[in-house]
Amino acid sequence: MIKKDSIKRRNTYQRQLILEILKSTTAHPTADWIYEQARKEIPNISLGTVYRNLKILKEEGLIIELTDGKQSRFDARIDNHYHFKCEKCGSIYDIEPEDIEINHSLEFKGFSIDTVDVNITGVCSKCNGENA
Repeated sequence: MIKKDSIKRRNTYQRQLILEILKSTTAHPTADWIYEQARKEIPNISLGTVYRNLKILKEEGLIIELTDGKQSRFDARIDNHYHFKCEKCGSIYDIEPEDIEINHSLEFKGFSIDTVDVNITGVCSKCNGENA
């Protein structure tokens, strides 16, 4: 019996396009936005195809999914970084680890930490400027 994990998926044109769309933006788009962009290149692509390929790209570690329990956003930047979400406009920004001091030496009770996911919320500088 062949294990599902041992079967290599072929890299489809649709999947490659979706990954390229994600790599071309820092906006952390929704699946709907990605779908609208993909339709410019492949008019008959379905939203279901976009969702399936986003799932595969995530499983393969090529993208990350950010979710607040209501909506998922996607990021092709998979290196170590954090996210800031503006509570006013909903924009998500990348934050470099060196811009925030976080104590990574929280080992306790036999646990060891491999990664730290940080999601920061507040009001972005653009929205703060609009209030000034």
